[in-house]
Amino acid sequence: MFRNLRLYRLHSDWPQQEDDLSQKLHNVEFKPCGAYAERSMGWEAPAGETSPALCRRVAGADLFRLRTQSRLLPTSAINEAMEERIEEFRQRTQRDPSRKEKRDLKDEIESELRPRALLKSDRTWGFYLQSEQLIGIDTTSEPQAERFLDQLRSSLGSLQVTPLAFKEPVSKLLQQIFLGGGPTSFLAGEECRMVDPSAGTASVNWLGIDLGDPSIHKHVKDGLKIDRLGVEFDGVMSCVIGQDSVIRKLKFGGTDVMEDEVDEDPLANLDAEFVLITGMVKRLVSGLKKALGGYD
Repeated sequence: MFRNLRLYRLHSDWPQQEDDLSQKLHNVEFKPCGAYAERSMGWEAPAGETSPALCRRVAGADLFRLRTQSRLLPTSAINEAMEERIEEFRQRTQRDPSRKEKRDLKDEIESELRPRALLKSDRTWGFYLQSEQLIGIDTTSEPQAERFLDQLRSSLGSLQVTPLAFKEPVSKLLQQIFLGGGPTSFLAGEECRMVDPSAGTASVNWLGIDLGDPSIHKHVKDGLKIDRLGVEFDGVMSCVIGQDSVIRKLKFGGTDVMEDEVDEDPLANLDAEFVLITGMVKRLVSGLKKALGGYD
């Protein structure tokens, strides 16, 4: 749960009661992918069979989970079937199919194969922090986050959000931390990605090494920019922060937040883990706000 985070500020209303939110999410509840459908998407209970509610409110935060189910049609299988279908077409018509006819043959094959295709489900966690009015989505992918937000819009009727941004650029703070300056609550870790503004997409990655080495610092002093930086925050958590404010590899106390179980009750485990995650996210966002002059 929540190894990565894209954060968005909410600028519209949010259901005041847990039951109200759960009921609204039922508007887009997950339904299994139909025999001829390529994909199905909707909300499912975050607690699984333990609790049927489509959201769970704990300590001022709401937890929900989006499930996407797809039918897998391997390209190799479609191509093999296409070869056979085109050969049949040639024998029947004594000519090669046109471009449009090839498209029609491909659509025909996909329609025949899709009901027999294997199903694959992906699940994306999300939360809403009431005190900060922040929505967090467990993904680094912007398109995946947008699909998640679209499902929330469909459920709630409307949703106005903007990506988390601060008055000062995150890149400025990352460079300060990298060079040993900045707030004392932030320390550079052992992972960094630098980009060369003058060379398009050229980048260099450093992993598992001492970033305090003067020879590495020299690259930044010579003009490379910090794109992502592994940091340790307040001595209780670590993550990789990007200049786009995306958080990756979220860990608590040096270990993955999924590792420690606190109770034999699955629901109690879920609640404890969620409280831990949202608590440290609030601390991190507060630290970033203080260092970067507040929200933009």
